Amino acid sequence: MSSTLRFQVVGEAFTKKPVEVPNRKDRPSEYFAKYVFNRQKMFKYLPIKVYEKMCDVIDNGATLDMATANAVAEGMKKWAMELGATHCTHWFQPLTEGTAEKHDGFVEYDWKGGMVEEFTGKELIQQEPDASSFPSGGIRSTFEARGYSAWDPASPVFVIGDTLMIPTVFISYTGEALDYKAPLKKALKAVDKAATEVARYFYPDVKKVVSNLGWEQEYFLVDEGLYAARPDLLMTGRTLMGHDSAKNQQMDDHYFGSI
Repeated sequence: MSSTLRFQVVGEAFTKKPVEVPNRKDRPSEYFAKYVFNRQKMFKYLPIKVYEKMCDVIDNGATLDMATANAVAEGMKKWAMELGATHCTHWFQPLTEGTAEKHDGFVEYDWKGGMVEEFTGKELIQQEPDASSFPSGGIRSTFEARGYSAWDPASPVFVIGDTLMIPTVFISYTGEALDYKAPLKKALKAVDKAATEVARYFYPDVKKVVSNLGWEQEYFLVDEGLYAARPDLLMTGRTLMGHDSAKNQQMDDHYFGSI
């Protein structure tokens, strides 16, 4: 970094204007989970028997039959289209970082000269994205290059823009996990089994232990210009060079700043 670049970036920061964010007039309870197909939406859009079956699938890992999947897909499609959705996608987090999606439209040709909106349980449960772009073991045979994305019913689907987002796991043709969600599901199952056995020593009626992820509440806000001038932040996402901060925690002094 040149000796003057930092000062130029800081000077540019003083010319920026704050972004006005208008306050919503409705209460959080009125719009929370508006675009999420949670249990309240399931109860509204699914037949009662299908709703009860889905609760069993989510809570106890019961098998999801195709008839139930078709009914769930129909309810999801109706809900999503009411929010303006025209497409669906299997959404997963590959080991190559970021996210990946395989999109399909709700509209299908009916072979009678017209179009129909269709979304089936088969499309909901499983799709076959190409796995050759991911670390799948170098398999090059055409029929082995595909991967499988499978819906995770424990993660609610949601709508972003015009797309119904379906959280999935992603595995290769030979069964290797190619995403972060598949091994996480296995780890959660192992923790549930071990923790339930321990908990039953104290509470014999315990049937399941649910693990929760706590997000870190502390963060560091860096100006975009200063970030762009730091190769270490750009390449690694962390500080590898520079001086210690002017105020650390030597005397337990506060280090909060205004935002």
